[in-house]
Amino acid sequence: MSVVTNFLWDKTFRFLYWYISKIDKKAEVIFMNYGFSRNNHQINLEAKDVKDRYSAQLYDYIARGADVKGKDILEVGSGRGGGLSYVTRYLLPKSATGLDLCEIAVAFCNKYHALNNLKFVQGNAQEMPFPDGSFEVVLNLESSHRYLDMMAFLNETYRVLKPDGYFLFTDFRHTPDLQTLAQQLASTQFRIIKHEFITDDVLEALDLSSAEREAMIFRLVPKFLHALIKDFAATKGSPTYNNFESKEMEYVYYVLQK
Repeated sequence: MSVVTNFLWDKTFRFLYWYISKIDKKAEVIFMNYGFSRNNHQINLEAKDVKDRYSAQLYDYIARGADVKGKDILEVGSGRGGGLSYVTRYLLPKSATGLDLCEIAVAFCNKYHALNNLKFVQGNAQEMPFPDGSFEVVLNLESSHRYLDMMAFLNETYRVLKPDGYFLFTDFRHTPDLQTLAQQLASTQFRIIKHEFITDDVLEALDLSSAEREAMIFRLVPKFLHALIKDFAATKGSPTYNNFESKEMEYVYYVLQK
């Protein structure tokens, strides 16, 4: 993704954050990822979490790349907080911190996701406001494609991790950019434990959730924004969905260790 495209997408993303905060009075939108489903396997969820099943399943799959139980963990790019809340409640870390650039999102998360061992702070992924060696696990899901300086983010992630700590990373890239991403990760001091393409699992989740996503869009969003928001949500038939289906974009998952 070019710097110009990244800049424009970041502006769009900031607008969507602001817009969601204005219209989502019942906190219906607490996840902002594409989801995960493999052969329609369903994890066990409390009744209140079922509506966000596929987005929660992405967090479940990625976070189980390391043992987070009893650990101090950080999510970089925590968004509306649903994912880190899920990990905190189901996988039982000692403490969980969410970092996000958007002050509106951070304020929402600290109000809505009220748990004793969970907090959200405002900050930049490329210049994190934490001392060296603060966390045992860092998660980053579907966020890095918007960062202007990927290497700065990777270096900061390495810095804030304790020795032997884990970096659980998943995101999408246009296919020509996958080699660049692989080179960026290989150029760090991280050891790559696992590398997996999960595009088909993301597509399966989008197939299963598109109807509900479109229903929410039609309910909350004025008609002139439908096409933009459907593409942002990657509903079936949208340009983003089609790019995944044609493999013009791929979704990758890495487990790395310091």
